[in-house]
Amino acid sequence: MRGGTTGHGAAPAAEAATDAARPTVPGPRAGDGTRPRTADTPALRPTAAPPGRPRVLLAPVTVTPSKPLTPSHLKGLLWTDVMYRATAHVADVTLRYSHTTYHPTEQTLGFWEFLDRHHPDLDPSTLDELELGALYVAFRSAGERVPAAALRPYADAVEHGWTHPAAARVLDIWTAQYAELGLHDPGLRAHQPPGLSTEAMIDRLGTLGMCLDQRPLGGPVLLDLTRHGVPLRTLIAPDGRPNYLACALRELLALAPEHDEVVLLYDSQLDPDYQRLARVVAALGPAVSRVPIGRVPIDGAIRSAREGGWRDHHAGTLLAATRSGHDPRAVRLGLRLYFIAVLGPGQAESFRPDLLHQCLGRAARLLAAARDDGQPPLAEQLTRHRRTRLHIDPYRLTTSLLGRHRRTPATDLLTGVFL
Repeated sequence: MRGGTTGHGAAPAAEAATDAARPTVPGPRAGDGTRPRTADTPALRPTAAPPGRPRVLLAPVTVTPSKPLTPSHLKGLLWTDVMYRATAHVADVTLRYSHTTYHPTEQTLGFWEFLDRHHPDLDPSTLDELELGALYVAFRSAGERVPAAALRPYADAVEHGWTHPAAARVLDIWTAQYAELGLHDPGLRAHQPPGLSTEAMIDRLGTLGMCLDQRPLGGPVLLDLTRHGVPLRTLIAPDGRPNYLACALRELLALAPEHDEVVLLYDSQLDPDYQRLARVVAALGPAVSRVPIGRVPIDGAIRSAREGGWRDHHAGTLLAATRSGHDPRAVRLGLRLYFIAVLGPGQAESFRPDLLHQCLGRAARLLAAARDDGQPPLAEQLTRHRRTRLHIDPYRLTTSLLGRHRRTPATDLLTGVFL
């Protein structure tokens, strides 16, 4: 998953030399592995909500499209999907998951620049996510920091709807995997720009008294929550590079006021920044819920995807192993039982294929036992898992299917939320 990084910049002369030596990044070209992106945001609300229903915004952390989906990624995606589908039955819910918004981060633009500089003849359409992921690991291992000027053409192209062919290839692969996993596609391949420009975001923070803009002095733009006892946090480095938090604010400052509740789902290792983000969003009016989701250890160790090590533990491998001998519906439900109910919100339990296999069998039995007669309305079944918030808690809901004194599952619950 992503984190927020900022660049330290380079001397202006060095930036100018690098910029002059490198061609401008083009937009999408015929045959380069991309397809034209429209400026339209796909419909994210599953049904038209009756007047008076609460409005809930789900804003999960995005996964950088540069590698395979690991067990940690799958856990977050499945958690979000169950929350989205369940909450949609009791509220007007929007799932905002825009890769466009977070492409301007250095880890994404830096990777694209790395590929174009070191592999100018690369054809991503001939590679799978493992091969592209290996290149991403090489990029992170190299530890290069190119001048900010070298990344600006990429950032400008992103604002106009362009996606690097390598990222487009990964997103195409993920789209197929989303379909097999039964995940709602929030617009993986769509151009979904944030509602505010960088300058508008800075101005909006200024009106909230939460911004310290030191650019006139050659410094950074800082998120200022010191009156809350929170240290200053860089949003934009002196050389103009935004971090993940800055990108999130461009999106949420525009969207949050339209909703009654904003749910932030994120990697638990990003908690300090998401505490800050929650304070900003709360100042706009809506209730804010933070939902940290722990990573999935492999053999007892938690490793970042940037380090690799996912060859035998990624979405493609897991789907290939589970689809053999299992009904697709049992696979979808079983994966949700395992990654949500069994692993839980923390990160103490390592990935165990044997327990995943048991969950697939349990899912098949639940599907066989499901019935329609004598069941309460679906909204009533779901509301008991709301706690004090507007959204449905995926952990409470999913574990209710496995409890010792569980009820016979309702068909509409399984089909409407888990499949």
